[in-house]
Formats: sequence, structure tokens, C-alpha cells
Amino acid sequence: MSASIGVEKMKANGRFFHHCLHVVGFLDLFGVSMIIPLLNHHIKSLGASPTTAGIIGSCYGVLQLFSSSIVGSWSDIVGRRFSLITCILVSAFGYALLGLSTTIFICAIARIPVGIFKHSLSISKALLSDLVAEKERPRVMGRFNAACSIGFILGPVVAGYLTELQGGFYLTCFLCSAIFVLNAGLVWIMPRNEEMFHNGNFGNEKKANDLNPENEGIKKNHLTWTLRDQVVSVFKKVTEAAFSDLWDIFLVRLLMAISVMLCYSNFALAMEERFHMKPRTTGYLISYSSSLGVVAGFLIGPLSKLYGHSSYRMLMHSSILTFFCIFLYSLAPKIWVVVLSFTFLAFSTNIGRTCIVDIELAVGKQYGSGTLIGIGQSVSSVGRILAPLLSGIAQEYNACGPPLLGAIMAFASIYLMYKCRIRYSGPSLQKPKSE
Repeated sequence: MSASIGVEKMKANGRFFHHCLHVVGFLDLFGVSMIIPLLNHHIKSLGASPTTAGIIGSCYGVLQLFSSSIVGSWSDIVGRRFSLITCILVSAFGYALLGLSTTIFICAIARIPVGIFKHSLSISKALLSDLVAEKERPRVMGRFNAACSIGFILGPVVAGYLTELQGGFYLTCFLCSAIFVLNAGLVWIMPRNEEMFHNGNFGNEKKANDLNPENEGIKKNHLTWTLRDQVVSVFKKVTEAAFSDLWDIFLVRLLMAISVMLCYSNFALAMEERFHMKPRTTGYLISYSSSLGVVAGFLIGPLSKLYGHSSYRMLMHSSILTFFCIFLYSLAPKIWVVVLSFTFLAFSTNIGRTCIVDIELAVGKQYGSGTLIGIGQSVSSVGRILAPLLSGIAQEYNACGPPLLGAIMAFASIYLMYKCRIRYSGPSLQKPKSE
């Protein structure tokens, strides 16, 4: 009797844990998406030139590029909860400082802590991957991504109302900072990871053994480590993973990221030139696509079961669909063709992003989920740097140049996946069946 009560308590803790992380992800992107649309306007209102505003914006991306893998690996060493709370609180400080920025210098300084420590979503994904069975990982990740996407859709709407008030930008920054402090509190009250290692809701005994802190590189005695020990360990883990045989997986991720970014890079301008579409209508189409992305997140679980929990096949098919959608959009003669292509593109890109993370974690599990997800984010950051450059070059020739180049990138990633199909779909990716 007492044993069954204990199991039910652990299951309740597991459900509460999942719900808390979903709320954390929702609030995280809800707060960030309130700031993003207003930031450039605020910087220019302080007297910055377009070049200065661009440099300040680029600093954030560069910091994310180098800090993603480092912070992810650090979370493998010191533990998810400690690193997640640290990242959230430092980000809260950065957004509060942004709310106090009355000069360009303070505004630039405020972006530094956020650029280095704004990895709460990556650590949350690593935490989820630590605590669920491998066959359940795509479903759980899909739902988490859906919760985050809802926050990203609603944030700009709230920000639009706040900016109409006097001092609206500063109010928005302080509200965002308060949301992050609330998030830190939610993480603090979540059940401890160790309470759920033997919970049947998160996997079998083999999964519990796989989650042994020593296997994942998470050290229980991290508090006794010196700063030098942590730095050396982080550097070792990152270099081992970055120069391992996972290069093909990271290359697939880079190619697919660039292909989708090229598709969206000049979307508003292309719609205006090709179909004389007004910016408001373009905004509605982007919101429609984002909303479908939320639906896609909830469909990943059933799709994973339909595919026999084969992330490789799901990724291959979603990438093929992405290729055809981008290619169709680049040649679309009518607006309804654009709407059709973006409808399916919303599903294929969200499914593909979840599957590539699942494959990274399955193939490179020995490096730790935090390190792998962090390196993956760094790879995506490289794509964000390259995509605008490639888009500008392609746009010199034709308004349809960027999506056409994106289709070529997508095709290249499909070819690479096909060449590596044995490794992707081999025994290392076979997930245990439910007993």
C-alpha cells in the first residue's frame, strides 16, 4: 500500500515538474518577445546611428555563439537546477539594466549578461531530456516547444499595448525582468531530479541508470570544485564533442537552419515586390505560420508513434517537405500558393528541429545533453550570422534568390542525411520498446 502511494506521489511530482517547465518556457519567450520588437527603436531613440544599433544587436548574437556550448557544458558539470536558476537571474538583471538605460553605453552593457547567460531554454531542454525515456523525448520536446511558441506569439501583442503608455519601453523591460524572477522561483520549487529517477513515468530502470550523474558528466560534488576545475572540464567536454564524429549531424542542422532563415530573411520585401502585399497582411501570414507551429509541437508525439519512434525517418521526410515548400514559395505565381507552402513549412520546420535535437542526443549521449544542445545552439547562431549575408548576395540577382538558395541548402542537407542513413538509423538510435 505504501509502495503504491509512493509511486503515485512520484508520478504527481513528474507531472508537476513537466507543467512547471512548460510554464518556464512559455514565460521565457513571452518576456523576450516583448523586448525584441522594441529594442532597435529604443536604441535609435537614444541617438544611435543605424550602424551603431546594428553593432549592439550583433553583439548579442556573437556572445550567444560562443557562450551556448560553454554554458550547456557547464550545466552538465554543476547540475541543471543551479545553472538554470543562475542563467534566469542573470538574464533578469540584464533586462532590468536595459530598463534603466538612458544612454547608448548602458544599453550596450545591458546586452552583455543577457548575451552570455540567456540559455534558459537550452538548459530546460537538457533537463527534460535527462528525465524522460528516449522514445518519449520527441513528444516531450514537441510540447515544450509548443508552449514556448505560444509565449513568443503573445508577447509582441502585450508589448504593443505597453508601448502606447508613457515610458512604455522601460515598463516593458521591468515587466520582462519580473517575469524572469518569477521563472527562477518556479524552478526553485520544482521537485528535485533525484526524486524522479526511479519514477516509472520517466522511464525504466535502464533509463535511471543512464541518468546516473557520472554517466552524464553531472558531478554531485561540484560545489567542492574550484573555478579552474570547472573551466578545464567545460573546455574538455566542448572540444571533445565539437571535434567528434558528430560533425555530419551539426552540418545538417546548419544547412537546414540557413535554408529556413533564407526563406524568411526578405519575406516582407519579397511579398511587397511580387504580390504588392501590405505589411499588415504580411504580418498576419507570419502569425498564421507561427500558430501552426504550435499545433505541430503537439502533433510530434503521435507522429513519433506512427513512425515507430524513428527520428531519422521523421527528419528525412520533414526535410524533404521543407525543401519542396521553400522551392514552391520561391516560384509561387499566386498568393494562395505562398499560403499553402507556408502552411506545410510551419509543420515541417518545427518537426525537423525537434528531430535533429533528438538525434544529437541519441548519437552523442556520452558527451552530456547540455553540451550537445549548447553546441547545437552555437551552430544555429552561425546560421543566423551567415543567412543575412547570403540573403543579401542572392537578392542582388533576384527577389526570389534567397528562397531558391535556401532550397538548395535544404537539398544538400537531405543528400547528406541519405549518405549517412546507416549511422542515423543504426542500432545506436534504436529506442527501447515499452514493456
